[in-house]
Amino acid sequence: MARLKLTLAYDGTGFSGWQVQAKKKGSVRTVQGCLEEAFALVLGQRVRVHGAGRTDAGVHALGQVAHVDIPEAKTPIPWQKALCALLPRDLTVLKARAVAPDFHARYNAKSKIYTYSLWPNSRYIPQRRNFVWAAGELDLEAMDRAAAYLLGEHDFKSFQNQGTLVKNTVRTLMDIRRVKGRFSGEVVLRFQANGFLKQMARNIVGMLAAVGRGRFGPEDVPRMLSACDRSAAPYPTAPPHGLCLEKVLYR
Repeated sequence: MARLKLTLAYDGTGFSGWQVQAKKKGSVRTVQGCLEEAFALVLGQRVRVHGAGRTDAGVHALGQVAHVDIPEAKTPIPWQKALCALLPRDLTVLKARAVAPDFHARYNAKSKIYTYSLWPNSRYIPQRRNFVWAAGELDLEAMDRAAAYLLGEHDFKSFQNQGTLVKNTVRTLMDIRRVKGRFSGEVVLRFQANGFLKQMARNIVGMLAAVGRGRFGPEDVPRMLSACDRSAAPYPTAPPHGLCLEKVLYR
């Protein structure tokens, strides 16, 4: 068998997340499922595609990474072209190349970079409606001060939603900052961490937005962190459509 590394981009609006799900009534459309169906058409057999991150329903990607094992004889196929011809328009393969058999899209990742886009009023460019959260007027400087408390290694259990069991909730947030958006008025938050808990990025954004609205002060963040309890941080999770997996970095 040979192993392929895929770099992917997708508009998460029409997907029920990354991971294949047990079928309920009707079809459950996922990124992983669409990829596996495309591989099955080319290979004549089912294969499992492993992603670097299990993005939620509605979350987008510009640099998701995945790997898949295929028969050695199928390696010469121009995989990027072959897959793009079969995939829906809201999912594309940016790169496809053979890698070492011990490469793992998830476990070999050194860090991941996400961005979250907010619109600081109730009116936004219509073309951005599936990609920004109209969060209202925000005190951006207060949000910056609050974000600074999150940098470094912490137990982020207070920013984890239920649904996925993990042995360790300690993560290192290497960078969190505001970066320039593509459009005037758009506020983009950029996060880089060695790993993210379930909906951790969206919970951080929800907390920062609550600070930006004056519901909490920046000085409340250390208390939320040290509590290691989601109920200690009573703010809503930011909606998924503002979140994008920008890049996965490897050793």
